[in-house]
This record gives sequence, structure tokens and C-alpha cells, in this order.
Amino acid sequence: MNDISDDLDRIDRRILAALAKDARLSLAALSEKVGLSKTPVAARLKRLETEGYILGYHAALDAERLGLAQVAFVQVTLSGTTAPQLEAFNHAVREAPEIEACHMIAGGFDYLLKIRTRDVAAYRRALTDLIAHLPHVAQTSTFMAMEVVKDGTPVIPRAR
Repeated sequence: MNDISDDLDRIDRRILAALAKDARLSLAALSEKVGLSKTPVAARLKRLETEGYILGYHAALDAERLGLAQVAFVQVTLSGTTAPQLEAFNHAVREAPEIEACHMIAGGFDYLLKIRTRDVAAYRRALTDLIAHLPHVAQTSTFMAMEVVKDGTPVIPRAR
């Protein structure tokens, strides 16, 4: 994959930054923000989507209002890390709606999960009923989030 600075110019970066802040911008509003007419902005959007810079358009939901205010981060160590074991774990994680995010980690454990539940009691049920039964889990350590300080979209790197 090419370095992002090789593929995107200043206008592309402005388009991505504007959409990261508000994915519902109309083509006219986006064109105004980046200083181009609608036709070239539409062409750039299509290219950014085709090349995989834009993966989709999403609504930002209020987890607290949805009753999912409790966030826990869970370190997971697997009993083994063969390709079949990793794939079995990855597949099970993708099927679990309580797991908001999952990252494979290089370090003292194998995965870091972000879990959303209603409250601590619901998390405890998720731990015993879901996480402990994921394939090949040998050990977990839980860290409860007390406050969200920053949680947002990726920052668009500046051109070199």
C-alpha cells in the first residue's frame, strides 16, 4: 500500500476531514467547503470510495441514551496462536454485538476488546456468558472506563 501522502492531495484531505466531521454533508455543501464545484468533488468522492479511503457513511450514536454507557476494555490471552485458533477467535468476536472493537496486540497479551453494556452487572454477565466462552481464551483482565476523554474519527494526516 502506498503512503497516504503519495495518494492524496490537499483537496482530497479536506474532503475526508469534512466528511469525518459530518458524513451527511450535501454535495453542494461539501463543494463549498473544499472550494471546488460539484462535478469535480463528485468525481473525487467516487475515487476516494473506489480506492478504499471512504469505507462507508455512518451515524454517530449516543451510547448512553441507548443504554450502553458502560465501557470495559478486556485484555485477552489465548491458549494458542495458530492460524486456526486465531481465525476461530476472530470469527466469534465478529458475531458478538457486545464487542464494539477488537484489536490484535503485539505484547504481553493477544487481543484488546472494547465491550459496551448497560452497567457493570451486564458486563459481568457478558464476561461469564460470552467472553469466557470465546474460542481458545485462556485468560482475561478487565479495565473499566470511568470517563471518555476523547473518542473520535481518525485524523487526516497533513501533506508532507
